[in-house]
Amino acid sequence: MKKFAKIFTKSLWALFLPILISCSTRPEVSFTASESEPFRPEYHFTPKKGWMNDPNGMFFLDGEYHLFFQHIPDSTVWGPMHWGHAVSTDLVHWEELPIAIYPDSLGYIFSGSAVFDRENTSGLGTEDIPPIVAIFTYHNMAGEQSGKTDYQSQGIAYSTDKGRTWTKYKGNPVLPNQGVRDFRDPKVMEILKADGSKAWNMTLAAQDRIQFFESTDLKTWKFSGEFGQGIGAHGGVWECPDLLPFTAPSGEQKWVLLVSINPGGPQKGSATQYFIGNFENGTFTPDDTMIRWLDYGPDNYAGVTWSNLEEDDNRTLFIGWMSNWLYAQVVPTDTWRSAMTLVRELSLIEVNGVLLLKSSPAKELEKLRIDPIEVNQVSNLPSQSVEIQMELDGSDAFSLVLSNEVGEKVTISKEMGLVSIDRTYAGKNTFHPDFAAMHSAPMSWKAETLRIFLDASSVELFVNDGELVMTSLLFPSAPWKTVKLTNGIDEALVFDLK
Repeated sequence: MKKFAKIFTKSLWALFLPILISCSTRPEVSFTASESEPFRPEYHFTPKKGWMNDPNGMFFLDGEYHLFFQHIPDSTVWGPMHWGHAVSTDLVHWEELPIAIYPDSLGYIFSGSAVFDRENTSGLGTEDIPPIVAIFTYHNMAGEQSGKTDYQSQGIAYSTDKGRTWTKYKGNPVLPNQGVRDFRDPKVMEILKADGSKAWNMTLAAQDRIQFFESTDLKTWKFSGEFGQGIGAHGGVWECPDLLPFTAPSGEQKWVLLVSINPGGPQKGSATQYFIGNFENGTFTPDDTMIRWLDYGPDNYAGVTWSNLEEDDNRTLFIGWMSNWLYAQVVPTDTWRSAMTLVRELSLIEVNGVLLLKSSPAKELEKLRIDPIEVNQVSNLPSQSVEIQMELDGSDAFSLVLSNEVGEKVTISKEMGLVSIDRTYAGKNTFHPDFAAMHSAPMSWKAETLRIFLDASSVELFVNDGELVMTSLLFPSAPWKTVKLTNGIDEALVFDLK
């Protein structure tokens, strides 16, 4: 079969090279570059200014997806943490709102979660206006600097106006430190217990393990169990956990525990591992001790999921911080630092008898597409922000090269069971010695399709719609303009995204 590529555009831009467009012709136009500042993504969320890291407190309510995030508005490096805030009606276009939660005398506002307390179990709202309750870590910097171990504790705040304003609970902290230096990042969800009663479950990182706490009112918590000592990857501190129920392909109910770790990731620095097993009454029992990674690229960290999705939206929606603590504070952006990944839908799949967590691009991203363009094996791109969708030719090997007019390139390939993104020559990289590198992931089963999301300073690769995922930052000196398909690709679609 003749090899070609299709490019889908949101703008009505075309290519310099001869093209075939779905049974019609199209006028030739020039590449269009972004008008935003260098490296600012077109369709990934970034703060207007300042520093950003972990996503926090995501919930859905009355048609809005809320995204909170670790934020400093007046600096581009880490410091006194606030909760920034953005909302979206479609998971694609985001509106940044005023800062939601500020530091106070108890400390910085570290990562956490938020729940819709529909039955007002906390008493912080009313029957008619149930509250949103945010649960976060207080970080007392003075305590840390003085050598204490109890400088982190858990506090809550509540909102009765759909997350626009927040009031901190006067009884904070609701969960004092338990004698652990790294005691943080509470992820809370309501669970149905074996006896049929409901309870709030808190999944909390405690240095080298995960601890579980239970509450009936979000204010008083009791320890119920722990997991992880000596299990999984332990090259660094555990943080930003998330406990998620899934239905396996067999129909069996399973639980997935996400645990971010820094350092100790498969590509150096930070990454997110996960465990599959069962959870009951504060006890998580893994099916095995296999180390599994949510994303094998270097730049997806601290991701968690949305709460309170509508009942008929039977999805688990996830977003991560698109960076790595190795170099997050020195990447070459000026007025802002860091972006979020694309929103992804998580599900369980079985590959060769092994359960894995699949991470697919959210269906809403298709709204960014306009028209498909079919191109030859070497073709110009219409802009710096595109999606490339490819069908492989059955050989289970592929290679494509993205390049620009100053000779920089990034290669995406599979060979001998390894999927790789090589950013060694992909642009600016002297800000950290580990940035210029090839990153590879093992994939013993067959690669059949690819989806590649390219933005001003990133690439996200989804093999077989997310059976294997790699996310990588890139800082080209000039926008990527050319895609070259060298082998293994039967046909491909490329979309311009804005």
